[in-house]
Amino acid sequence: MSDYNDADDHQVSSSKALASRALDAGRRDLLKKAGAGVALYGAGAMFNLSRAEPGTKTVNTSREWDKVFPESDKVDHRKVSFQNRYGITLVGDLYSPRNAEGKLPAIAVSGPYGAVKEQSSGLYAQTMAERGFVTLAFDPSYTGESGGEPRNVSSPDINTEDFSAAVDCLGLQPGVDRDRIGVIGICGWGGMGLNAVAVDKRVKAVVASTMYDMSRLFARGYNDSVTLEQRTQTLEQLGQQRWADAESGTPAYGPLMNELEGGEAQFLVDYHDYYRTPRGFHPRAVNSNGSWTVTNPLSFMNMPLLTYIAEISPRPVLFIHGENAHSRYFSETAYAAAAEPKELMIIPGASHTDLYDQMDIIPFDRMTEFFNQHLVA
Repeated sequence: MSDYNDADDHQVSSSKALASRALDAGRRDLLKKAGAGVALYGAGAMFNLSRAEPGTKTVNTSREWDKVFPESDKVDHRKVSFQNRYGITLVGDLYSPRNAEGKLPAIAVSGPYGAVKEQSSGLYAQTMAERGFVTLAFDPSYTGESGGEPRNVSSPDINTEDFSAAVDCLGLQPGVDRDRIGVIGICGWGGMGLNAVAVDKRVKAVVASTMYDMSRLFARGYNDSVTLEQRTQTLEQLGQQRWADAESGTPAYGPLMNELEGGEAQFLVDYHDYYRTPRGFHPRAVNSNGSWTVTNPLSFMNMPLLTYIAEISPRPVLFIHGENAHSRYFSETAYAAAAEPKELMIIPGASHTDLYDQMDIIPFDRMTEFFNQHLVA
């Protein structure tokens, strides 16, 4: 793990992703039959087999503040890099309480799915640092400033490992008590975080905020609406896409994320209002300025992330979800499968994206109490 300051080696010019604007009528019909569910995260792109280049990976090596939230004067911040178990270099923002002394508890933070550390995870990390924790918000492999090729792809295994690598990084910090480390996973990284904590016994407590189970989403669609016939058809098309990718030597990319054409469900409008407006836009985020590979869903479709969620116990789990979130059922199902000690906190009136950045809605007080109680040596 090292400070990230090698500007000369990592300067990369950025280019905006090119993507097709619409699916044809037959593909739209197929998506509707599949519950329109997986379209948001790229499984909809599996029906669009045209090619589009991803946004080129860029690295911010300056000390200028490049987050979508204001910088706190109560926190010290620096960029760090570290490697996961597969040798991929990850980049993160390390936040520490200003003028802190002694060894402090620490929290690794990532998500949402398709976001970067300059968005929600950084906001969570900085806020929890204000409350006495050393925190690390990081870009998962293949996204943001972190390494990995091709760009804009995800993996239930490698991205689970990313959380454990972040724990490695935190535990090597001289101001961190490595026996008092927790995890916060947001949206799709809520499921990844839970999966990581189930296998990584070093982590003492975990929060899953506005959680998605990405393997369930890709395999079954929203609200488990995809039939076996539709799943089989999807896998057939993905197999054909693999031939096309192999022939070209590069992966195809789906449509630009979170564009609106009119008539979308409210939760899709909510995603647009976060990722594609000044509220949360960041040029390195897949969801703001790029697209996933068309074959991105493959490994998730037969590798359930939360198979061993009960093995997090006896370490505690706190699930946080909005009352009006379209994704609420993911947390409710995971909560039912988890073992005690566990807590499900439903935020009245909140949507899925409210828990990305709405400071008057995200229950930071409860998270602080939770980690203060459970991050004990």
